Amino acid sequence: MNDPNRDFNEVIHTIRKDDPRYARGAYYFLRQALDFSLKEMAKQGELNQSNHLSGQQLLEGIRLYALEQYGPMARSVLESWGITNCRDFGNIVFNLVACRVLGKTDQDSPEDFNVGYDFKSAFDAPYAPSIKPTIKRPRLG
Repeated sequence: MNDPNRDFNEVIHTIRKDDPRYARGAYYFLRQALDFSLKEMAKQGELNQSNHLSGQQLLEGIRLYALEQYGPMARSVLESWGITNCRDFGNIVFNLVACRVLGKTDQDSPEDFNVGYDFKSAFDAPYAPSIKPTIKRPRLG
């Protein structure tokens, strides 16, 4: 029986020999984030019959999945894997496309991931304390 995780491990090993920029965990995370994104889009009725996500749809799903999985540590976890911007997700996706793990349309390109979100805003802002106005109190005495 074929073990898909073993095959995926081999694919990641092969990719990382040629492109060691991203840790193994980045590839597993992306695969899980893709599954999460497809389920979320299907729930919302926004998924077409091809089950194809645009780069922007995948980026949003990745953001939501990272926040759900890692909370305020999301950016730190991603950075520990070598992911510091949305283009890094595109590089990982297209490494997987090159190995035929993921598919693409003729319109898809790594540049689809160039315009995404700022990591600090996307991953830190939801957990930043809200600033309350200071109340000036009269001096006593």
